[in-house]
Amino acid sequence: MNDVIQLLPDSVANQIAAGEVIQRPASVVKEFVENAIDAGATLIQIVIKDAGRTLIQVIDNGKGMSETDARLSFERHATSKIRQAGDLFALRTMGFRGEALASIAAIAQVELRTRRAEDEVGTAITLAASVVESQECVSCPVGSNFSIKNIFYNVPARRKFLKSNQVELSNILSEFERIALVNPEIAFELIHNDNELFNLPVSNLRQRIISLFGKSMNQQLLTVEVETSLINISGYIGKPEASRKRNALQYFFVNGRYMRHPYFHKAVMQSYEHLIPVGEMPNYFINLAVDPASIDVNIHPTKTEIKFENEQPIWQILSAAVKEALGKFSAVPSIDFDMEGAPEIPVFHKGDSVKPPQTSFTPGYNPFKGSSSTPKRPDYDWTQLYSGFESAKDMPRNSREEESQIFSSKVNQPVVPDNPSVVTSPSETIASKMNDSAVPVSGGQYLQVKGRYIVTSVKSGVVLIDQYRAHVRILYDRYISHIQSGQGVSQRVLFPEMIYLSASQGAILASIKSDLDALGFDLSDMGSGAYSINGVPGGIEGVDVVNLLNKMIETASEKGGDVKSDIHESIARTLAESAAIPYGQILSPLEMEQLAEDLFASAMPGYTPDGKITLTVFSTEELQKRFK
Repeated sequence: MNDVIQLLPDSVANQIAAGEVIQRPASVVKEFVENAIDAGATLIQIVIKDAGRTLIQVIDNGKGMSETDARLSFERHATSKIRQAGDLFALRTMGFRGEALASIAAIAQVELRTRRAEDEVGTAITLAASVVESQECVSCPVGSNFSIKNIFYNVPARRKFLKSNQVELSNILSEFERIALVNPEIAFELIHNDNELFNLPVSNLRQRIISLFGKSMNQQLLTVEVETSLINISGYIGKPEASRKRNALQYFFVNGRYMRHPYFHKAVMQSYEHLIPVGEMPNYFINLAVDPASIDVNIHPTKTEIKFENEQPIWQILSAAVKEALGKFSAVPSIDFDMEGAPEIPVFHKGDSVKPPQTSFTPGYNPFKGSSSTPKRPDYDWTQLYSGFESAKDMPRNSREEESQIFSSKVNQPVVPDNPSVVTSPSETIASKMNDSAVPVSGGQYLQVKGRYIVTSVKSGVVLIDQYRAHVRILYDRYISHIQSGQGVSQRVLFPEMIYLSASQGAILASIKSDLDALGFDLSDMGSGAYSINGVPGGIEGVDVVNLLNKMIETASEKGGDVKSDIHESIARTLAESAAIPYGQILSPLEMEQLAEDLFASAMPGYTPDGKITLTVFSTEELQKRFK
């Protein structure tokens, strides 16, 4: 029998390695920018087209490479970072495996132009699918210029499963933010489709945070600084009032490398215990500097999971450092410069005599004795204040109908039949959706319990409706209809609010802009990540629009943008949950009746969009059993 085990060709091995190292265009950006940092660059330019599908170009002014090094850099496990196994435990560079360039060259068309300062001419080399197509001498500036075109062009399955341009751009921006944060001493430029997204000059960490995430961050940062023989910790944490339910800016860096570390994250979260509401998360930007020999970076292809030799003592030092920063912030009294209504403090001039304040009073005044000087309270006919008021039962029917119509504008209207010539009454619509025994009796009584439930009678017994969930169901149906038809009603706001987004959030917003417009949102791009909210969907008065938009952007980001119907459903559900009648709001009988009618007009009145029960029916037999 012949032998069956064979060594794979380098081109096949490189494609396999690319499956782990290069997951999406953002991975390519990460690898080349990290190489530029290792090369000592002080300026790094990144040019992207079509979210990296068409072109990823990284230009740096680092050391550059010789002709031989340029050719050898695309071979597997060829690197200048380490020489022996022991170097893995003394890493001072971002890269060390020598797999990235070979993996990228295996699944894309790559062109490199590079020159060292001591060389008169540079080298240009072109590769496609790991095959060198040309190599020649060219005139080029000092540094390296990598151009990666048509990523995954020879792996159709991988290219097919790339997400939408907005989502891929958001991933690129996330990688860019992580690298730019930990390297404020390097200037960065990021251009996408000929539009400059970032132009970050050399700065310190605080200025870099503000440049990336907006000027509002400047007032939210607290300094963290501690030095020990085991670890040095520096950076910033957010004030407790700046915590967020979503999109919290949480970054750990160790020796200049971004990492995820749930154990250290728990140390920070416990420090904020009882300072922020449950479910919210603080911002933090924390740099850890440790001996490279005490950590292991080589445990994951993306190098974001790192093992520490002294995790427990570092946990305690980190927790103490965060608590100290929070304690200093709480100990500093706030200065109130609001002088409106404050008593005037006279200016003291040297030489002026000090006199006690003079007061005047009436010596003979006795509050327990009548006095002609005491003003007499005028007599009012208080019954006149109640004239014109009528009880709900005495209100004319047309007035009650007007009130019902007003509330109807806040909830969904009954479903209109496809055939406009056929007019369906509410009771007929309800009967088509549910069994007749579960339909509220026309003109029946409605009772609100604990500001949460609506109780009414039906033919077979009693129905209990959750008012918030019912309203979510109603609003969800309406918003889905608006998105699909593009006929949402926008209500202009008198004083437009501003929302500030990071570049990655802005990319997600652009992908759902048409859906927001269909719902009734009117947003204007003011530049630098600022957007003006000029209009909102009708019926969401009192809702925090800025927080609502942040939730919708986060929801769209989690969905990934591949299936448009999923995005529509997520946006409609988020808006409905924010605009629905909250628990505790007291409803009039007419409002409860309208809510019940609109609920039963829904195609799925028994469940919310996420599958929660909206109502429960107690049959007459079941009620009778409970009283035996």
